[in-house]
Amino acid sequence: MTGSADRGGARDRVVVCVPPELRAQFFTGREWRRLAAAAELTVLDEHRDREALAAALPGARALVTAWGAPRLDAGLLAAADRLELLAHTGSAVAPYVTEDVFLRGVRVTQAGDAMARPVAEVALAFTLALLHRVHRFDHALRGGADWDGAREAPPRHELGASTVGVIGASRTGRAYISLVRACGARVAVTDPYLSAAGAAELGVTPLPLDELLRTSRVVAVHAPATRATRRLLGAERLALLPDGAGLVNTARSWLVDEDALLAELRTGRIDAALDVFDAEPLPAGHPFRQLPNVLLTPHQAAGTAECRERLGASAVAEVLRLLAGKEPLHAVDASALTRLF
Repeated sequence: MTGSADRGGARDRVVVCVPPELRAQFFTGREWRRLAAAAELTVLDEHRDREALAAALPGARALVTAWGAPRLDAGLLAAADRLELLAHTGSAVAPYVTEDVFLRGVRVTQAGDAMARPVAEVALAFTLALLHRVHRFDHALRGGADWDGAREAPPRHELGASTVGVIGASRTGRAYISLVRACGARVAVTDPYLSAAGAAELGVTPLPLDELLRTSRVVAVHAPATRATRRLLGAERLALLPDGAGLVNTARSWLVDEDALLAELRTGRIDAALDVFDAEPLPAGHPFRQLPNVLLTPHQAAGTAECRERLGASAVAEVLRLLAGKEPLHAVDASALTRLF
């Protein structure tokens, strides 16, 4: 079935539930023209408006969603009489679909592959900053410390002389592993789904989580947010980190007990670089903002121009494949609902 000649010559319709600012970042002129040439587009600027989405869904074959879109549940599906595809421009789909979507046979795709490289690069930048105490020097100089005082910091280390522990051999975890290994780091990984053969292929040493924490100079979190990984790193496990170690989290704050991490950081014993937080936006008075041993970014690890364009191109490709009668490239099944964010 080809896209625009279905229903006696009427064009197939696609609903784009993406706000203007993100549309400008996601869809290059070329990609938008490809999509518009293949289907009639219904564009929702108020992408959080459930009633507007319900009104737009009748007759649509595909729905493109972005962060903040209404969750496609039984109520919305009742209006989606021809829907065959939900193409999400992000990674985790659990906030945007329910089991009803899969039971109805609607295909669901995501664009997580597009995010792996930039998030891994930020995690690498965090790792280098922690090892070289860049954040401490910056904080001291900006805070008015004198030159000699600003030079004081715990011992610094090179990545090539360090063991890096990785929690989760996910897409992003694997991209990060390739980067730190290219810089000469020894890498240990804990992941219940990583086989011995898979570890050998990655060039890493598989370790139980507690041993990984005890023996790593930097630990980078790349596991998914599931019920099993909630507060995976609590007070007892954070206490296993060696003095002077660093924690990198570009994944989800869900994985780390934030109160326990704050207590550990307040001792000055370890450092951390964080892109994700329990409360976002991070409150202006949050203690993390005051600590010299913490490097912070506002949940922007995947926010490169190139990544945003890949997210849009991925969604467009999935829609065009549907309209051409082809299978999706990045489909997920109902098991994706266990990934909570």
